[in-house]
Amino acid sequence: MKKILKKSKEVLIKAVSKIKSKLKLEKKSKPAKALTKDPHKGTFSFQETAIANTKFSHSAPLEVRTKGAAVTSGNLLLTGFARPMPQELPSSYDLDRIVLQVRDPHWLHAYWELRAVTIDGLKARLGDEFYRAGKVLRVYDVTNIIFNGSNANRFFDIAINDSADSWYINTAGPGRFWCVDLGLILADGSFITIIRSNVVQTPLDGPSWVTDEEWMIPDDMFARLYGMGFGLGKSSPVGGAWQERIKQGLFSSGISSSPVKKEIKERSFWLKVDCELIVYGATEPDAKVTVQGAPIKLRQDGTFTLRYYLPDGKQVIPVKAASADKLEERIITPTVIRETK
Repeated sequence: MKKILKKSKEVLIKAVSKIKSKLKLEKKSKPAKALTKDPHKGTFSFQETAIANTKFSHSAPLEVRTKGAAVTSGNLLLTGFARPMPQELPSSYDLDRIVLQVRDPHWLHAYWELRAVTIDGLKARLGDEFYRAGKVLRVYDVTNIIFNGSNANRFFDIAINDSADSWYINTAGPGRFWCVDLGLILADGSFITIIRSNVVQTPLDGPSWVTDEEWMIPDDMFARLYGMGFGLGKSSPVGGAWQERIKQGLFSSGISSSPVKKEIKERSFWLKVDCELIVYGATEPDAKVTVQGAPIKLRQDGTFTLRYYLPDGKQVIPVKAASADKLEERIITPTVIRETK
């Protein structure tokens, strides 16, 4: 009997020891529950403190880790993680390109990149000429033209060094359009374009000189068109009689200050269509220009704009420009045909 009791006691002790060990293991493995605010002590949990701090310090976002698939209030832990460090922009993008941008009315800025394979190709193509050539930026004035590489109004070159990848350009030409080539000038003076930039426009450096277009309509024709606009027919009245007819036409049409609405007995529905021709161009500011044999006045930058009435038929409009020293001249003759049906 004593042996049986002793053995039962040993079994009971072992069972209690196993239960205590299991409880200690669960206690160690079980995550700590988040503390909540104690109304008596006035303390805050870790989560509440972290969230409150973000209102002022903009701390890094918090990562939520969960135990298993199920999320319970006792299994949540908040841990911070570091922000990603900013990375520097690459020094090159392995492209052949040149970008032109405007700084102010007088200055441009260009930056470019050439691939090693492009430079190696030029060396293989030119041989020793490559090492004797000068690297330049060729700046083109392409105002009022569709640039094809050889029809610029003017250009100038800027010598640059081999290590340069950007440059500030003084154009001294506000209100103009510009394009830039990066290229090589060989020993014989010929120019080789490597890459070409976009086209930009420099703004004006003062108030605009454009006030209105130059109207090239004779007075009698203007009077006739104006009279037709008021239903006066094809006549061209002038002076006081014409003004009186216009007044009568206005008041007979019911346009007056009287609050009484007049009854319109007759309807006069009509349509008038006419055409005008605008001729514009540009040359050297000191050149002498004639249009159809008549001299015209150029603007400060050498541009001009003319506006003509365009009747039916064929119109030939020769435009002639002569240089200031009278050694060169150019003639361009637009021909316009109007047919009204």
